[in-house]
Amino acid sequence: MAPSVDAEQRSDGTILLRSDTALRPYARCAGDWLEHWAEQAPERTFLAERSSPDLPWVTLSYAETLRRVRGAGSWILAQEMSAQRPLAVLSDNGIEHAVLALAAMHVGVPVAAISPAYALMSKDFEKLRGAIQLLDPGAIYVSNLHQFGQALAAIAPFHTAAVIGGGATAGAGWSYADVVTTPVSAAIYHAFAAVDADTIAKFLFTSGSTGAPKAVINTQRMLTSSQQAKAQTWPFLEAPQSELVLLDWLPWSHTFGGNHNFNMVLRNGGTLYIDSGKPAPGLFATSIANLRSVMPTVYFNVPRGFDMLIAALRKDDGLRDRFFSEVKFVFYAGAALPQSTWSALETLSIETIGRPLPMVSAWGSTETSPLATDCHFQAPRSGNIGVPIPGTELKLVPSDGKFEVRVRGPNVTPGYWKAPDLTAKAFDGDGFYLIGDAVAFADPTHPEQGLLFDGRIAEDFKLTSGTWVNVGTLRVAGISALAPLVQDIVVAGHGGEDVRFLLVPNLAACRAVSGLPESASIDVVLGCENVRSFIGEGLARLKAAGGGSSTYAICALLLAEPLSVDGGEITDKGYVNQRAVLARRAADVEDLNRGVSGRLIICASVEQYARQA
Repeated sequence: MAPSVDAEQRSDGTILLRSDTALRPYARCAGDWLEHWAEQAPERTFLAERSSPDLPWVTLSYAETLRRVRGAGSWILAQEMSAQRPLAVLSDNGIEHAVLALAAMHVGVPVAAISPAYALMSKDFEKLRGAIQLLDPGAIYVSNLHQFGQALAAIAPFHTAAVIGGGATAGAGWSYADVVTTPVSAAIYHAFAAVDADTIAKFLFTSGSTGAPKAVINTQRMLTSSQQAKAQTWPFLEAPQSELVLLDWLPWSHTFGGNHNFNMVLRNGGTLYIDSGKPAPGLFATSIANLRSVMPTVYFNVPRGFDMLIAALRKDDGLRDRFFSEVKFVFYAGAALPQSTWSALETLSIETIGRPLPMVSAWGSTETSPLATDCHFQAPRSGNIGVPIPGTELKLVPSDGKFEVRVRGPNVTPGYWKAPDLTAKAFDGDGFYLIGDAVAFADPTHPEQGLLFDGRIAEDFKLTSGTWVNVGTLRVAGISALAPLVQDIVVAGHGGEDVRFLLVPNLAACRAVSGLPESASIDVVLGCENVRSFIGEGLARLKAAGGGSSTYAICALLLAEPLSVDGGEITDKGYVNQRAVLARRAADVEDLNRGVSGRLIICASVEQYARQA
């Protein structure tokens, strides 16, 4: 679909932006999709998984999925579960997770997939306890009772839920096998018929970086209207001969993986291969092995994943040829993609198949299910988030030289569970959701050319000169200038005379540049002269690109301590929360401001950089 928008300018400078294309009717609920494909393509593979690249894929057809969903749904009804007693899932993506989640939604009971990091990586289980206390679930599913044993013990005093263990787990109050083989009751058909567009489908938790995680209400209307809009912007999804195959790791506890990707497969009768790897040290090799086994139609990832993919494709000619020949296009979201990553993938594509592989994106949040804008056209560079999807309106409000963007539509949440005060504060007087992001027009005279993500309003700050620092833009530019040694950047300098960086290192790249043996400690690697010189010259490259004091950093510190899940510094998708890091690393920020730390790396002079270049 060619991008086309209607822009309405108000006298106060506010702009209302909406698609010229009307949203067509959408499904009553996600369960209608499953019922449809179980009838139309019963033997087609819906889900596939494997725990190791050495094992064959375990598959589940649409018909078998529906059979298990009806069994599990009958069990859920027998437990008298409801929105007040939902299903909580602590485990990562998997066939069992999918079946139980679909079963709950099939009978009108919400499912809450809670980030596995809260149960497996947390030291205090505080966020997990908070989520369980808020939900008061009727049942809790874990894939492995032993693996989740400590987490279950930590939350035991705070719930009365039935615990479901994966497979035929011995020792569980209930096993997954028991639940899905429950005889199908007549009540399930009545319950399914009673589900409507306003029925709560899910509770999805925000990151909780500024307090306890909030449970975002996701209705059936949000899920189905979002996928209808997606199908209208990506017409190939409904093409008769089109085959949708995804290989995806993105967690279902987040809206990108759970609503955008999973529901896209279900709505359009595709096949989802569940990738047990992810873009993290020691785990991405599994993703690459799975990619050798299954080449997807569309490749989804976050910026860090694309960086790791590019490195892998450069080492494997056969995989590179298959990837660029068989994948229709790649899709990035979750954080802005550095231009260096975009350019590297584009160059590799041209070298391999003689043309650039299309790269597209979208924008939204947990509260918008997640699709609010879609860049369903080839933008000339990274950062374009596209135009409003059919049925969704954007309100662009002038704010300190930017446009604060707000969202209204059937895809937007009605609010936060058991938090009326937070809900009231989340919307303006016209009913637009206050998402907190800023945008700019790619071309103000041609709004159909899309919007550029312009950072988070709450993250931007002023220097003492009165100059605004656009944190989102500077972060992405800095990552490109310091690639490949830096994985992410936290921008500091609030209230100061200049900008300074806290750097999240790419340890593998730092080791390679350092020339030190593998036995060298992290502190030694990050402190070696080769790494420090590279960073100093990268800071000079950023400064040399031009612009005032708000467009570069005078110095930086490399962080040796990994970012904390408990501290809300990082999410499952790798998004770094600026405010949480600055608050938790106050000592590092003080070292930056004082400029006396031995770990400080000073921006090389532009003249020195030019001579070396």
